[in-house]
Amino acid sequence: MIRVVVVDDQEVVRAGFGALIATQLDFAVVGTAQNGAEAVRLCAAEHPDVVLMDVRMPVMDGIEATRQITTTVGGGVPKILMLTTFDLDEYVFDALSAGASGFLLKDVTAERLFDAVRVVAAGEALLDPAVTKRLIGEFARLHSRSATAPSLLAELTPREVEVLALVAEGLSNTEIAERLVVGDQTIKTHVSRVLTKLGLRDRTQAVITAYESGLVVPGTAPPGSRSPWGSA
Repeated sequence: MIRVVVVDDQEVVRAGFGALIATQLDFAVVGTAQNGAEAVRLCAAEHPDVVLMDVRMPVMDGIEATRQITTTVGGGVPKILMLTTFDLDEYVFDALSAGASGFLLKDVTAERLFDAVRVVAAGEALLDPAVTKRLIGEFARLHSRSATAPSLLAELTPREVEVLALVAEGLSNTEIAERLVVGDQTIKTHVSRVLTKLGLRDRTQAVITAYESGLVVPGTAPPGSRSPWGSA
């Protein structure tokens, strides 16, 4: 059973998403909140698996709530799935940096929502396709490369650096295994070690680190590569 919390300042949105989530046998809505401060308290009490989090709310916005939930809430950190009405929100990168695992538009179809909840609950990363194309460009415009990130990559072996770069290109574990001519389990192990060594929560943060470190440069992904935040 995937335990879900819905956070939005509009009652009709909270009720709507809550009703949709409740239609699935493997989901359970364990609470709703109308702002980020309420969400932080609710997550501390209920320890949900996934939080559907609005970005813009009074009292405390979704980004700060995500940051607090992913760093201070004990008993198992929930996965945060950000929701917005905008196809390009200026806070997308900040939300992901704060610890969000995914990003969806509020007009998402029911099936897409269900899939997204299951994807992030399983530990993968996900972004709505309408958001991903311009995300890296927005990153390049708003954020300079970190001065300390390259030193973090020194903790990785050459093979792990190679795997991280391929993760940032948007390749799934299977595709990386095919590219490097090794088994799927080997790549899964490499990805797990990369996350552990760099202290990262999931593939989303791994991709951010790859760009911040300069390992991958915006606009240089090879033709045909998918969004690095796909559900694979």
